[in-house]
This record gives sequence, C-alpha cells and structure tokens, in this order.
Amino acid sequence: MEIGLVIHGPEIVDSGQAKKIIEILSTKGTVTSMIAGTMGKTAVIDAHLENTIDINRNLKPSDCIEECINTDDVIYLLNHGKNLETGIAFAGMVISHLKRKDEKPIVHIERPGSPDGAVIPWNELAQKYANTIANELGLSIILASEQEKEILLESEGERVVRHLTGVQPGEKILVNGIVVGSATSFEVSIITENGYITQIKGGTLKEHGVEKLHNYEHLVPIDLKSAWVKSGRLRSDNFKARTLKTCELNALANKENRINRRGIRAVIVDHAAEKVFDIVPGADIAVTVGDDTTILAADILYRLGIPIIGITDGDSDGVSHRTHIFPGSTILRLIPDSDDVIGRKILANVFMNKKNMNFASLDELKAMIIQQANDAIKYIKEY
Repeated sequence: MEIGLVIHGPEIVDSGQAKKIIEILSTKGTVTSMIAGTMGKTAVIDAHLENTIDINRNLKPSDCIEECINTDDVIYLLNHGKNLETGIAFAGMVISHLKRKDEKPIVHIERPGSPDGAVIPWNELAQKYANTIANELGLSIILASEQEKEILLESEGERVVRHLTGVQPGEKILVNGIVVGSATSFEVSIITENGYITQIKGGTLKEHGVEKLHNYEHLVPIDLKSAWVKSGRLRSDNFKARTLKTCELNALANKENRINRRGIRAVIVDHAAEKVFDIVPGADIAVTVGDDTTILAADILYRLGIPIIGITDGDSDGVSHRTHIFPGSTILRLIPDSDDVIGRKILANVFMNKKNMNFASLDELKAMIIQQANDAIKYIKEY
C-alpha cells in the first residue's frame, strides 16, 4: 500500500510523535512523508529526519494532500495545534481547499501523545483507517466536518472576516509571517476590505506590520481566506539546534555547485523569513532586513551553515524562540524606525533591486552595506 503522510508544523516533530507515527505507518506500506511550513522544516533538520521527511517542497498542506491523492492509496495529515479545537479548525481549512477531498481516504491525526489527542476521518473512505490508527495510538475518534469552517470565515462582497481559534490575550497575530497586531481578548477576528486589512476585532492593529504585509506603497492585496494566519510563538524551546554537514547539505538537493564561482553570492531576505528555504539555495551569505526577520532567518540559516548580515533597529515583536547565529555573521543595530528605510536602500543600491547578487568578497559586501546605512548605525556586532 502507498501511504502519503503530510506533516504540518514543528511541534509534532519536536515531540517525537512524527518519527513514531512514520514507524507505525511503515509497517503497513510504503510511506512518503513531506512537511509544510518553514519552522517544520527546521524541526526536521534538528531531529535528523531530513532523509525521511521531504523538506524540499514549498507547498501548502492542501497542495501536499492533492499531490498524495495522485499517487497514494491513503493520506494521513499529522498536526499538533495549540489545542484540539485549533487543530480541527486548521484541518477544516485545509480540507476545504481540496478539489478532490472524497477521492482517497484522508485521516487527520491531531496532538498525538497529548491528553486531548484525537483522530479525525475527513471522509467516509477514511473511517476504517482512522479506527485502526486510533487504536494503535490510544486516541479517540472525532467526527468533524468542513462545515466547521463556516464559523471561521465570513464573506460578503469584498469584505472577508476570519475568526481565529485558540488565541490568548497578549499574543502576537501573524499573517503570512508578519506581525499585524496583538490580541486583547480570547475572541479575535481579522477583517479585510478589498484584500486589505482594516481591522482586528478583539485586538490592536499594528499599522507598520500591515504596511509591510501589503508591501508599503505597492499596496499588494492578500487573500485572507487562504493566507497563513497564526497567533503566539512560532516554535517552543523543545529542541536542540543542529548545523548540517557539507555532505548533508549537498544531499538536500539542488544545491548549486560553488567550486568554480568567483567571489560570493548573497541573497536579501526582506520581511520574508518564512520563505528563506526557497530564497537561499546556492547562497554564501544572506542580508536580512528587520529584527524579527533577522532573528528567524539567522536561526534557520544556522542549520544550513549560512551566515547573515542583519539590519535591525530594536523593534522585535518577540514571536521567535531562542536564536542561533552562524559564525561569521554581522548584525547592524540602527537608530529606531530605520531598518526598513536602510533595507530599501540596500535593495536598490547594493542588490540593484534583485533578490541575489554576486560580489567580489564578503568585505566588499559589508562595506557597501555600511555605506548605505551610514549615520543610522548605532553599533555593529560580529559573531
């Protein structure tokens, strides 16, 4: 039997449950495992599972499941949400995006190893598989339906309301990896008009974050129905960071051969840390713009052995976990409210509005960046 396993998020990997369930499913057939989400990929590397779980794809969970429907006999969705309610709500959103949700059995395993863990069959075909895995894991069966999604999403014309689940007052609210506000109550809703965030009910709006999300003067709209929305920290501290060896990096696939390259290749990561795995292949160094982007990107790139030049101004939102920074990195601390301005200057004048560039040396790149930052620099820290 061909078994597809779609894993979402870091917690299920950090807990050891992903490895355990892969081992159980491997006794039933050939398992193809893949993970969705940047922090999940990082967790896979820390758990030494990159040869077991595919981290090379950049797909949403629903797209991963659609791929499995093409090739596998049964699909399992493995997740560990903040609680059972948020986990089922997440799965309901994923299932609602499927075009062929009743074609193959889809079994959702939520929070295994926790007192409220459960198995949810998302179509009739999945019932027997759900019963079997629930018995093996000692979990209860819950019958859920896509209708639960109707509670989370309201749409009227160009106005979309998305209700969040499992939110705690004080938590940061992220949309597509960018903090757009903070929760002030347990009931939080994000509202968009014509694709632009206009209000957060039950929370306070962070205007600067909303500007970043919509790409400032470019005013790029978002689809709130399909956007990645999260509250709270991106990952717990239940892990030990690991740096891949050169041979392991090459085995990850599509690493560009650097042997005959002159100088260095640099990439710029501007408020897009969640896409860093897709941005950095073949890079020798990354220039990161923004405090949280620098914290998160540095931590991910530590695994890949890539140093950073971080452009920060001290306005971190505190959504990340403890950070690891690869040796050879440099952090520029600027005066308040200047990292975005300097980041744009670096993109235009150093990278020529490209996402990556070749430079003669690291010293040349640093000098060019410091020149752009000029009088805005408070201090420079080397690692």
